[in-house]
Amino acid sequence: MELYKQQFIEFMVNAGALQFGDFTLRSGRKAPFFMNTGHFDTGVKLRRLGHFYAQAVVNLIGPHFHCLFGPAYKGISLASATAIALAENYDLDVAVTFNRKEAKDHGEGGNLIGCKLQNGERVVIIDDVTTSGTSVRESIEILRVAAKVEVAGVIVSVDRQERSLDSDKSALSALRDELGIKVGAIVTLDDIVDHLHNRVDEENHIMMDDAVFAAIQAYRAKYGAK
Repeated sequence: MELYKQQFIEFMVNAGALQFGDFTLRSGRKAPFFMNTGHFDTGVKLRRLGHFYAQAVVNLIGPHFHCLFGPAYKGISLASATAIALAENYDLDVAVTFNRKEAKDHGEGGNLIGCKLQNGERVVIIDDVTTSGTSVRESIEILRVAAKVEVAGVIVSVDRQERSLDSDKSALSALRDELGIKVGAIVTLDDIVDHLHNRVDEENHIMMDDAVFAAIQAYRAKYGAK
């Protein structure tokens, strides 16, 4: 596993963004882990988060795109942080746009804020996590209404590697097959388990003990993608 992935996993735990316990997901599933990028809530955390996203973007998609799109609301800060990191680390000055939940009928109007999309431009969607892929499909529709753009890819923080509600495939795999675009995550659930199981942190606490490991394995057996 690449070093930046190991660092990102530990960063999530230390920031409280990756938690273990009993959680009810939007889908109604009961999960033993939960990912919430809303816990990246300071300038230092967002700057570091942007660096991880930027590396994933360059690794998966490359440097040839025009704009990052961050779906409201969490995607707004994620796309902005990624754009800053791309400029700092890779000398890539890409544009950023994001949507409003409701279209504005005064001022500049419309439901997109930021760069004005042009026909033929390549756009990368930056989001937190996806279970069903609904938010990604909605984002693509928003972008294609605005202009005849090409969606160059989608990057999320964690691939939960669980099947979607209507398929045995994971949400990311289904999107990749359905839309024919590059879709990826900074890390997968397998990466997280491999790195954290029985690992001891600086305070000598086990980051993922055998009980949590067993709960995740049971969850994967029930909901894991094929």
